[in-house]
Amino acid sequence: MQREVSGWFSPALDRQMDVAVYGHYGFALLLLPTADTGFLEYEQQGLIESIRSHIEAGKVKVFCIGSATSHRPAISNEERVQLYQLYYDYIFREVVPFIKEKTSDETPLIAAGASVGAVHSANLFFKHPDLVHGIIAMSGCYDLSHYTNGFYDQDVYFNSPGHYLTNLNAEWHLGKYRQSRHIHLITGSGAYEDPNSSRYISTILTSKGVPHELDIWGEEYPHEWWVWHRMMNLYLETKF
Repeated sequence: MQREVSGWFSPALDRQMDVAVYGHYGFALLLLPTADTGFLEYEQQGLIESIRSHIEAGKVKVFCIGSATSHRPAISNEERVQLYQLYYDYIFREVVPFIKEKTSDETPLIAAGASVGAVHSANLFFKHPDLVHGIIAMSGCYDLSHYTNGFYDQDVYFNSPGHYLTNLNAEWHLGKYRQSRHIHLITGSGAYEDPNSSRYISTILTSKGVPHELDIWGEEYPHEWWVWHRMMNLYLETKF
């Protein structure tokens, strides 16, 4: 399996940010980190190895980035939200062009992640469906205030799909959503999972006529890495 590490000093985040790239061909899969972790999280947690066959077959080329807060985990909730906003600027203005440079302008880009990474991936797609063409969102809670200890302001609203999607009626966005064949919301029902959050997003999308997939696994599937290994492998095998 081809593996490459690149990086640059990010103007948006004002620090060095690295990217791990796995594979030689295929659609682009951007994996968003689960929490305050670095760009090698998915490799270190075994998920990259679990999808090795898809990478080596040229089905998918994987890009992994670190979190906005990996260097500053002990920050206020308000600072955390501000960093999330800068993080999205970093992804759209720096990471997406890097991915296109490593693939092509025509290569589909799917955002994916587990836990907080699911929220980030959903945000990327719902904000810019012209740049991100679908999601594999695993075990997400789509209200950012869940991750800011209840802190809520305008930035939390506009980065919480569970809030802003309800009031989104722009046909340009909705049309792009409806064109996507890859809106996948997946969650377990076991320990520390919140399947109702995925159900809520599904209800909103259904009300707006947006095709998508809601896949809720049973109580034997908790909020753990081995479950996400299985989910990602299954979806790469059967949906792409």
